[in-house]
Amino acid sequence: MEGMLEAVRKAAVEKYPRKVNRKIQYGTAGFRTREEYLDHVLYRMGILAAIRSQTKKATIGAMITASHNPEEDNGIKLIDPAGEMLEATWESHATFLANVEDEDLASAIKTIVSKENVSMDVTATVYVAMDTRKSSQRLSEALQCGVQAAGGTCKDYGLLTTPQLHFMVRCVNTNNQYGTATEEGYFQKLTTAFCKLRQQIAQKTDNMYKSTLTLDAANGIGAPKAYKLTSYLADYLTIDICNDGSSGKLNYLCGADYVKVQQKPADGMTLHCNARCASFDGDADRIVYYYADKDGKFHLMDGDKIATLVAGYLQELLSRSGLTLNLGLVQTAYANGSSTAYITKNLKVPVACAATGVKHLHHRALEFDLGVYFEANGHGTVIFSENASSQIQSAAKDSSLSEIQRDAAAQLCTVMDLINQTVGDAISDMLLVELILATYGWEINDWDSAYIDLPNRQLKVKVKDRTVITTANAERTALTPDGLQQAVDSLVVKYEHGRSFVRPSGTEDIVRVY
Repeated sequence: MEGMLEAVRKAAVEKYPRKVNRKIQYGTAGFRTREEYLDHVLYRMGILAAIRSQTKKATIGAMITASHNPEEDNGIKLIDPAGEMLEATWESHATFLANVEDEDLASAIKTIVSKENVSMDVTATVYVAMDTRKSSQRLSEALQCGVQAAGGTCKDYGLLTTPQLHFMVRCVNTNNQYGTATEEGYFQKLTTAFCKLRQQIAQKTDNMYKSTLTLDAANGIGAPKAYKLTSYLADYLTIDICNDGSSGKLNYLCGADYVKVQQKPADGMTLHCNARCASFDGDADRIVYYYADKDGKFHLMDGDKIATLVAGYLQELLSRSGLTLNLGLVQTAYANGSSTAYITKNLKVPVACAATGVKHLHHRALEFDLGVYFEANGHGTVIFSENASSQIQSAAKDSSLSEIQRDAAAQLCTVMDLINQTVGDAISDMLLVELILATYGWEINDWDSAYIDLPNRQLKVKVKDRTVITTANAERTALTPDGLQQAVDSLVVKYEHGRSFVRPSGTEDIVRVY
């Protein structure tokens, strides 16, 4: 222990001292801020990742990215053994360790080790990957230095999307039962499932679905990975990739967040009548679809629209299979009221509301046998419980069931392989949407016609201290400061189906207004 602490102290002083006296907080998406403030933070997160690995006796992931933030920012997300977000109780450890003075670093590490009763003789392993930001390589080196100073070993995957690293971590910690922990393994699992299901559709139906898609890759890591994806898809999907990083700036006038908030297409995208377009965000864990109608009007197909499409499809397969599994859909306060009404009244699928942030949705989705969760921003996936997976696999082989039931169960088995269950994944979600549209023989306007969104606006306000505002009821009610919620209520009551809420950002000093 003392030898490790001396190595940690030496590297901190010589290579990664804390030069900037500004507090940084581990939020819903890890740390995110200007890249020049992060060197000491990444070094220390390497140490924490190694300690977390020893605690869990498993491989931990460390993804260097700031997702949809501007190119000048960067950040880090730690990934737990099952490919999920870092356990909430360890977020405070991350914040604590990132902010202590250099001379207190050793004692801070001792505090965490003691509190978590960490066995220091366990070998620590950390999988590391990064996005395409110019600062990512430098910060990756800082993180790996921290892991090594703490006595751990790293596997450096280089450039990956965030969901790909989540996938790798889940694979290695399940002894490759979930898949093979390589990029080839990732693409093989998803695309084999996609092509198998698409082949079945081609054999059974003669539909009008057009297998072409224009993709805005946000000038980020999604671009090279989308190019790689196309080599696996045969003729089942043709992707025309724009904003591929060859000229534009990461997330600037492009990407899923820009399209969602601005309600207009990404820069460089030409919209043709009813032709499908989609946008990834900077680290490819979000996706939104959109199109122009015959009058040239822009239509957004956000996370709510994707969630209803997926839930309806899974409900149909479950119904045909005869399996009595509990399907549910998890949304946040940002979900459009029309989508919630459609899901509950038309699809008859239970809806739960969770606080903003994928970790909250993910945990709530675990309460269902099949939990569909999507934020309106396009981040989401489907989780199948162990019970659901077992029942579906058994039903696919059960000769006592009808051919229709077995076939539906077999399709569900393949769909499970198509979905990256660890986290929202733009590539996986894109393939799932394309599969469902092909299954129904729909074009994008057919999908859009399921329900009409209520008009809505979002904005963000910069503040000195976002912690002044606290919320409850899945962030839909402001508790402090006094009078804020009453002021909101007095405005909302004037409008039929009106709704508004105010919440602090989880990562930066801004307040978000819906």
